[in-house]
Amino acid sequence: ARILVADDNAANVKLLEDLLAFHGYDVEAAPDGEAALASVRERAPDLLLLDVLMPGLDGYEVCRAVRADPALAMLPVVMVTALEDREERVRGLDAGADDFLSKPVNWTELFARVRSLLRVKALQDEVRRQAVALREWNAKLEERVGQQVTAIQRLGRLKRFFSPQLAELILAGGADDPLESHRREITVVFLDLRGFTAFAESAEPEEVMAALAEFHRAMGSRVLEYQGTLERFTGDGLMVFFNDPLPIQQPARRAVEMAFAMQEDALKLAAQWKRRGYDLGLGIGIAQGYATVGAIGFEGRWDYAAIGRVTNLAARLCGEAEGGQVLLDRKSMASIDGALRAQSLGERWLEGFAQPVDALELHEA
Repeated sequence: ARILVADDNAANVKLLEDLLAFHGYDVEAAPDGEAALASVRERAPDLLLLDVLMPGLDGYEVCRAVRADPALAMLPVVMVTALEDREERVRGLDAGADDFLSKPVNWTELFARVRSLLRVKALQDEVRRQAVALREWNAKLEERVGQQVTAIQRLGRLKRFFSPQLAELILAGGADDPLESHRREITVVFLDLRGFTAFAESAEPEEVMAALAEFHRAMGSRVLEYQGTLERFTGDGLMVFFNDPLPIQQPARRAVEMAFAMQEDALKLAAQWKRRGYDLGLGIGIAQGYATVGAIGFEGRWDYAAIGRVTNLAARLCGEAEGGQVLLDRKSMASIDGALRAQSLGERWLEGFAQPVDALELHEA
């Protein structure tokens, strides 16, 4: 601990320096009040032994100046005086002194008071250090919470346009940017309502929007359940693909399971719609192949899209499917184990394809 001794009597200072240094304290001296105040402000000692009667600023004025400085408010101050007047001691307490010692100094009492006040000072310093650390920790915590809130808000906005797994990948970052164009083998699922055009022409717009909302809600929940990537809504249809941006095991099998679950949901919706006079069914087409996948759009709006022959094939098979049917290509069927069976519908000439395509109707085993 560093102790400042302020006394205009050089002999007293020398004696205190020697005794305190012998007990392991780092001692500095000031010959008057001005020097004492300057040293306190510059060196910030751990304790001040302050003589009352000094030329210039006396001990009371030094003590009041110390207490007026917020940075020094907790500095222990022991006044050393030859005065026995009770009123003088009251003046010292009013000035901010923590303790008094009478001259001639009792050395045992001096060291006991010094140790006691230094213990209090050490505890106060520790409390201040902890308070600073707590403020820093709170600031970091607020920053982290702010970052997490921002991330959650960004994730919420991204999920409006992207699949949840893609939105989380975008926020997480990493070596590979999922929005960069890349080539990947995927399984594509197209689904479309049969009879929707006639329904839209005859029904009120509000009825059409209500039916679409029911349809999208039911189909969208299945997309999330089976971890598909929803590329886009096409009015009364959807395009979903599997194995990108997150690779999955047996994407064709996952796509087929989702398709059957969607057909079950569509049957329930069809029963409700029939009671309202709508005759709607769901056709689904599935194809597997390589596509270029990545972000398309502009700064105001981005979509995550797959482009290639496989997407066109799935869309054309969906167009061939009747309500309740699930049609797929040979490559998708080859990726599915024997738990499912398929019936060939023969080769079909599909728009945009130079060669006929073998269409298979899928049935649950």
